[in-house]
Amino acid sequence: MNRPRGNPQIYHYLKKYQEDPKSRVFAPLAESYRKAGLLDEAIEICRDGIRHHPHFIGGHVALARALFDKGDYEATIKELEPVVLDAPDNLVAQKLLAESYLILGRLSDSLAAYKVLLFFMPQDQEIARLVQEIESRAYEDGVMVLQKDPIPLKSYSVKTADTAISSDPGVRKKEWVSRVVLLQELLLRVERIKLAKQY
Repeated sequence: MNRPRGNPQIYHYLKKYQEDPKSRVFAPLAESYRKAGLLDEAIEICRDGIRHHPHFIGGHVALARALFDKGDYEATIKELEPVVLDAPDNLVAQKLLAESYLILGRLSDSLAAYKVLLFFMPQDQEIARLVQEIESRAYEDGVMVLQKDPIPLKSYSVKTADTAISSDPGVRKKEWVSRVVLLQELLLRVERIKLAKQY
């Protein structure tokens, strides 16, 4: 691995990483490499670290940032989609995912990610502007279609509660009785379960 001269932050994390290669310090080390422009080293360190910590979100985000900087947007998306499913409030991951989708022309996906960001940061004017621009572009490109006319609903009539089941009082009574019996059976099962847990 290349070692840039005069970068104390890298040496600090590298020393910790060498002391314990299975620690989570790989993520800040990779981030330091990325900031120094050593993208291949950052990616390599992250992939090694993720093998030991597959559920460490910080490691996946660090890898995605290095992949993004390298211009591998498909790999960035592949890395981040599971992250935002588990942690939609991870704003760094959401923003990187939204930007990657946008660069690849996946407008509806980008719009969805930016809207999640806007949900968590409603005061952010830049994100609000981006959401508006992407929506406009998506409508212009036909990616999204504005529903102008409501979908016609089948005609229906509103019934009162006592006629909702049936207009025939005999049938109605029978149906209510069967519902009450079912409810009683369910309540008895719950009571049996409660009693079984006590012993």
